[in-house]
Amino acid sequence: MEISSRHHLRSDEVRTLEERVEDALGVSLDGDAYELVELADSPFDLVLVDGDPDALYYEDEPFVTVRGANAYEPARGIVTVDAGAVSFVSDGADVMRPGIVGADDSIAEGDLVAIAEESHGKVLAIGRAMTAGDEMVGDSGKVVESIHHVGDDLYTFSV
Repeated sequence: MEISSRHHLRSDEVRTLEERVEDALGVSLDGDAYELVELADSPFDLVLVDGDPDALYYEDEPFVTVRGANAYEPARGIVTVDAGAVSFVSDGADVMRPGIVGADDSIAEGDLVAIAEESHGKVLAIGRAMTAGDEMVGDSGKVVESIHHVGDDLYTFSV
């Protein structure tokens, strides 16, 4: 991944980022320095919060990275998968209904979500909901499109 530009966010941009992440996940980023790292040929822009790659913009929508979700522990916007789905989700697979053991009812179709494993609650991936949270548990069908996961280029990216 190549950096196309890098600059500090203005205070109004920081406020919007913090508010949107708080609304989506119940997470308070509360950093002192926010730096936007624009990536060439990528749907992502990375936000360094006090130097850590904790937030991102995906298609201009602010959210946390996998690292950020594990650092700040989201209170909502979470889809929980069983142990059988962990290796698939960690490798970037989309999330299928049979692997889901729980989903936040406040999730709407199209929302960005954090995908966590049930044993320890660690976030494995970030995805886009293809259905509402209260319709995610079931027998068949894809319900979350994976967009960022443990071990991908964004996860391993360093500045």
